[in-house]
Amino acid sequence: MPIEPSSQSQNRRLRLGMVGGGPGAFIGAVHRIAARLDDRYELVAAALSSNPERGLAAAKELHIPRAYASFEEMAAAESKRSDGIDVISIVTPNHLHHAPAKAFLEAGIDVICDKPLTTTLEDALDLAETVKRTGLVFGLTHNYTGHPMVRQAREMVAAGDLGPIRLIQVEYAQDWLSTPLEKTGQKQAEWRTDPTRSGPGGSLGDIGTHAFNLACFVTGLPCEQVCADVTTFVPGRRLDDNVQVMLRFSKGAKGGLWASQVAAGNENNLRLRVYGEKAGLEWRQEDPNELSFTPLGQPRRTIRRGSAGTGHAAAHATRVPSGHPEGYLEAFAQLYSDLAEQITARRENRPPNPDSLLVPSVSEGVEGVRFINAVLESSRRGSAWTSTSGSQ
Repeated sequence: MPIEPSSQSQNRRLRLGMVGGGPGAFIGAVHRIAARLDDRYELVAAALSSNPERGLAAAKELHIPRAYASFEEMAAAESKRSDGIDVISIVTPNHLHHAPAKAFLEAGIDVICDKPLTTTLEDALDLAETVKRTGLVFGLTHNYTGHPMVRQAREMVAAGDLGPIRLIQVEYAQDWLSTPLEKTGQKQAEWRTDPTRSGPGGSLGDIGTHAFNLACFVTGLPCEQVCADVTTFVPGRRLDDNVQVMLRFSKGAKGGLWASQVAAGNENNLRLRVYGEKAGLEWRQEDPNELSFTPLGQPRRTIRRGSAGTGHAAAHATRVPSGHPEGYLEAFAQLYSDLAEQITARRENRPPNPDSLLVPSVSEGVEGVRFINAVLESSRRGSAWTSTSGSQ
């Protein structure tokens, strides 16, 4: 496929398109902010809704120059333009990830996709094959991997500061679905609890995949087996709203994962604890600028973002000095910034900055779909231990 000369790509923002993210959508606005925060993108084209009229009106309201009635129309038209988009951002409900991602990859356009990757393993593997065949950049927005202190934790584990990892405990607790909110017509609750749009996992797919990805990202350990109990507490709900899983990682590490959207008193309580032979660490999303590190037999240490105690990986993802908090939007922006470097490097026929390569890609997306399938299969089998690699 043609590569744009470096003289044209060095001195401009990347031209971004968006599929989904129209009226009533939460995550679309987040992606638009993230894309602009580091000034690496310009949103120039969009198909914002499955309802063409609503999508066209929303694009006009957002001052997006080129609006399309469908993603198929956009992929075909933009791939033919001399000033067509460089990359597409897909921010639709889960069942509409595969088709647009496939269409834009086949059109020679790099892809940024919200998680989970797809609703079926077949579709996930198809996207992985397409990415490999086209050689294009594919970023999956597990946004918590963009936090400086999450990258600090990963760097410390890789450096052996904790010693061989023994225990991994991760939880993601919310309470916003403690009542049948979907029956009120609330858009976010409605599609997330609909198996035709969300896929087979409710809280499992929505936040359980984030917890799973975080545990694997920080430790560098793949999960090999799961033993799960999947529950729906709210009467009449069609998908799970609480998941408890025991995990067996490679190298003998053991772990636990809890994901719930019916845990009263929790807003967005994502928490990771990792324990090795020499030390333990803890990170909480609701206080993301701090990392607790406790060497065995020593007092707990608090490492703050931007302080002298942080390493190279955290510094790469830090924008402002210590004491000025960075959070959710900045973490999202870090993924967009790193992907901009990857995309620009591909177009300039040069290796990307290695610091930009921590963004989850299609392979992590496939592992997330395998995790969903394995958890559901385990629960159906009475919480039997189930392999993640063999789950269909």
